[in-house]
Amino acid sequence: MDSPVTPRPAGPVPRRRDRHGRGMRGPIAPPQVPLAASRAETFADLVQDSVERLERRWPQLADIDFLVLDVPRLDGAGAGAGAGWSDEAVPLGGTVTAREGRPARVVIYRRPVEIRTKGRDERAALVHEVVVEQVADLLGLTPETVDPRYGED
Repeated sequence: MDSPVTPRPAGPVPRRRDRHGRGMRGPIAPPQVPLAASRAETFADLVQDSVERLERRWPQLADIDFLVLDVPRLDGAGAGAGAGWSDEAVPLGGTVTAREGRPARVVIYRRPVEIRTKGRDERAALVHEVVVEQVADLLGLTPETVDPRYGED
């Protein structure tokens, strides 16, 4: 009885196996497979693709920040604050003009766009339309001037 008992380490100990003995559960898909990307990451990629497509024609877009938010704010203090919105018209995007050393911003709202689309191709087309409309609003141009293929999809 003189053998000392080593105390357990304080804090959580990483488990090597689950309680049923089947081993730790891993990710469903490896990181390089598209299934591993979240909906938010996939949506941000669609916005980035649309912006890159427009930057070839309009290099000044490199000075504009493009953001993806989940939903618009109810109080109207976010992007497109001057427009306001009601229950009938939820905005899909908005703009914030440049001021006090901050660059202009284009904001795309993920959830309203996702709700209005069924598949990836339809979502990509709507994302591009919203980006074109917001860039046109920010630059004071028509959407057809920003992207000649606007409305053709």
